[in-house]
Amino acid sequence: MSQNTITNLIHDRNHRGTTKIDWLDSYHTFSFGNFYDPERMGFRSLRVINDDQVAPGAGFATHGHKDMEILTYVLDGALEHKDSLGTGSIIRPGEAQIMSAGTGIMHSEFNHSQTESVHLLQIWILPDEKNLKPRYEQKAFSIEERSGKLRLIAAKDARDGAVKIYQDVDLYASILNVDDVVNYQVKSERYAWLQVAKGIVTLNGEELRAGDGVQINGEEQLEITTNVGGEILLFDLG
Repeated sequence: MSQNTITNLIHDRNHRGTTKIDWLDSYHTFSFGNFYDPERMGFRSLRVINDDQVAPGAGFATHGHKDMEILTYVLDGALEHKDSLGTGSIIRPGEAQIMSAGTGIMHSEFNHSQTESVHLLQIWILPDEKNLKPRYEQKAFSIEERSGKLRLIAAKDARDGAVKIYQDVDLYASILNVDDVVNYQVKSERYAWLQVAKGIVTLNGEELRAGDGVQINGEEQLEITTNVGGEILLFDLG
């Protein structure tokens, strides 16, 4: 992937949509809510990446979803979850939480802390079939599992201890420290999306910062490094 090619595929962090209210500071990689951009309607089955900062004690009141795979990845703090399945949980950094909305589910999400904000990515992926039975799953992945390497955290076949997702997607997480090098081969007839969650990383010579996303259209060898540290999510998409 040449530098010129990758530049054309970067979804710049400064061009994201925003929602700013007294308790929420949210950035939208793709069209969401009042933010509409015909060039940012999602990529493959990936529909939403929202980068949310929620104030202490505040959050999203009970609301409903249907026919969507909703994955939450907390970067800092702790998020409290409740849903109509009877699930009650706390989601912390390094945990992958997925909710299949299917035929319909109600849920709420609140900052578990009364003193510190919570920072999270909420990701929506279109399922490969409609009217699935609603479900909830949550698993923890240690810092060691994610440091300097790609750790599979969500997959259709739930292999290697990943949470199951009803779509042809492999989702990897990685924490990169100075001098770490992560390589990944995007195979023929596959696609990928790299989301920089924290810090600064370099992809095939191109510097990317937290909030940047990169769309990879087909077979490509990826090399990801950092001079200062960073955290990424990498989606391998059918």
